[in-house]
Amino acid sequence: MSDITFDRDFAPHYGEAVAVAPGVRRITARNPGLFTFTGTNSYVVGNGRVAVIDPGPDDAAHVAALLAATAGETVTHILVTHTHRDHSGAAPALKAATGALTAGGGPHRPARPRRDGVIGGLDAAADTGFVPDLVLADGAAIAGDDWRLVAVATPGHTANHLAFALAGSDLLFSGDHVMAWSTTVVAPPDGSMADYMGSLDRLLARPERRYLPGHGGPVADAPAYVAALKRHRLAREAAILVRLAAGDTTIPDMVAAIYSDTDPRLHGAAGLSVLAHLEDLVERGRVIHEGEPGLGGRYRLA
Repeated sequence: MSDITFDRDFAPHYGEAVAVAPGVRRITARNPGLFTFTGTNSYVVGNGRVAVIDPGPDDAAHVAALLAATAGETVTHILVTHTHRDHSGAAPALKAATGALTAGGGPHRPARPRRDGVIGGLDAAADTGFVPDLVLADGAAIAGDDWRLVAVATPGHTANHLAFALAGSDLLFSGDHVMAWSTTVVAPPDGSMADYMGSLDRLLARPERRYLPGHGGPVADAPAYVAALKRHRLAREAAILVRLAAGDTTIPDMVAAIYSDTDPRLHGAAGLSVLAHLEDLVERGRVIHEGEPGLGGRYRLA
């Protein structure tokens, strides 16, 4: 499909604070799964007066690990990259224990209104109850004594997804937008392929070279990796166009052909990814669909 190479060599060290960069510690929650890999990474930034990025799932053991990692320190801010429960679920408990302000890109919202036949593939993951104390726009900054985090709007996986650049370093906390172990799920109505591709381009224009993602290990040589992700998605788009040219008209038929080597348990997510591509292709006039694009629709080349 493309020249992308994934790095799945990662030891989570559950419950332990692992130093991953100067002034940055990682604590991984024990919530492994098909979409979470070994679990969700939470990051503690700074010393003394600190920020926590992505407090993780609503899990008492993980909250206790975060509190142990920051014992004797003051948590001033809890930053959330996006409102999926494996990232924001622990925010209420951590806020109650620390008094910290929560910050993020706003409440959960779809990338577009629900349409024909689209049941949100990530509905169960959506944290619709999270409302940040501070709503951060692109370029907004939050600072502590020895750190400054700048919000980078990266919609695509969700409409409110933010990455955070650590000022004075080459680090970007990339949430679920870019991960070394896998591609990102882009599933309507939460996700938008057009937004996702635009966000990849935004990162390619930035200077950071090392990403710390929401799952798995660091992304080394991030610009090259992001460029590979973009090529991978464009190759998926090309494969969809090939299947349409071959006479496939439904998403299940396209998934069966394009994702024949993929774990069948992931075919539901693959179908939503194909839908995201088709939505974009319809919007760009490359593909025709009667009515609004949906999982049960029929498609043909324009």
